[in-house]
Amino acid sequence: MFNQKIKLNLKKSTIIGASSAALFGALAPNLGQAVQAKSLDVDAEASIIVDFDTGQILQGQDIDEPLGIASMSKMIVEYILFEEVDAGNISWDKEVSISDHAYQISQNYELSNVPLRIDDTYTIKELYEAMAIYSANGATVAIAEAIAGSEPEFVDRMIETVESFGVTDASLVNATGLNNEYLQDNLYPGSSESDENMMSARSAAIIANHILTDYPEILEIASTPTKTFREGTVDAVNMVNWNWMLPGMLFEREHVDGLKTGTTDLAGATFAGTAEEEGRRLITVVLNSGDDKTTRFVETDKMMDFGFDEWTMQEVTENWEDRLDYEPLAVANGKEDTVNFEPSETLEMLVQLDDNIEEDLNYSVVWNPDILTEDGSVEAPIAKGMELGELVIEYSGNELGYLEKDKVTSVPLVATEAVDKAGLFGQAWNWMVSFFDSIASRF
Repeated sequence: MFNQKIKLNLKKSTIIGASSAALFGALAPNLGQAVQAKSLDVDAEASIIVDFDTGQILQGQDIDEPLGIASMSKMIVEYILFEEVDAGNISWDKEVSISDHAYQISQNYELSNVPLRIDDTYTIKELYEAMAIYSANGATVAIAEAIAGSEPEFVDRMIETVESFGVTDASLVNATGLNNEYLQDNLYPGSSESDENMMSARSAAIIANHILTDYPEILEIASTPTKTFREGTVDAVNMVNWNWMLPGMLFEREHVDGLKTGTTDLAGATFAGTAEEEGRRLITVVLNSGDDKTTRFVETDKMMDFGFDEWTMQEVTENWEDRLDYEPLAVANGKEDTVNFEPSETLEMLVQLDDNIEEDLNYSVVWNPDILTEDGSVEAPIAKGMELGELVIEYSGNELGYLEKDKVTSVPLVATEAVDKAGLFGQAWNWMVSFFDSIASRF
């Protein structure tokens, strides 16, 4: 982003430049505040609605407060697994032996599990389906061990992965999202027997966003309502997806195709959901909606109604010149004194249906400091299409901003015509005019 300070006298908006930190600290929303979008109250400790394509946050409460995420942790395991398959480091038909640790976890029927045997092997695909559909904890441990050698070493990989996404508020201590009390002597170094995985609603949405961006095929299994594990054997288990918003389930909602639930005493009932309607996909996260496992689905349904029905994509670059009280940019040492500019493309953003774009949008320009002179002009020659700066658009209904905290709504401004450099005589004449103007301005 550009960072040269220039101000021009404009009525309806401002053309400015400042240091990136200072400028966008002022332009971007105050993301530390727990601002809620209009007309929506979610019965959960924290929640967030994100438009997948733009990253725009449409609703949020306590979005940066780290809370328990329970089995939503398995989204990270899924991402790493697909990453390993994609890299050729592991295959879906790879046969995996079961360690005593994975076996012991799988035999605890207080937890979500499919039975695993030490004297048998399982394909990565079998284990993955058990984890993604049934949230099977023993299967999750077996996947972690197959990839990293041990669960603690896999947790290191999980931490490295989320940090690469820009997530800084996560505390990860195991692969499953269980409370550490179930892991016996297999604790992550430095963690306690009562620790659990924690992160904010924003961070959970960031992870979901990376999954859907990099490995959208994950939805094929995430959207499977039921499947039989080891069908035709004595170990057969009818796995019913814990996402009760899928087709045929208790809280079925059309178009929902993911993503991951979680429940522990500490985390309460949690859910990262996603759905696509009329070409728009939303990501929703509910953290700690209480002990009732159905509340998270009721609230997610309400959040999806809000995100799909109360927001619309609108063009925001139409009549931009009028909103800026447009003036061409001055040119130094050129055959022309000024150059016109325009947005390089049409820009759209989501706005609430009842909002008035004329009143709720503010426009400003940030010039490129690499091409701007001290007097606020641009040095010739200028090529047609040369990027001169950025048009920044602020929307008052977008208090929570974007998943990426520093992101702003902007579009490049480019020259609409070429301006050649003046000859030596022209440059001398321009220098003389500038010199005498500066003298006259002193009197």
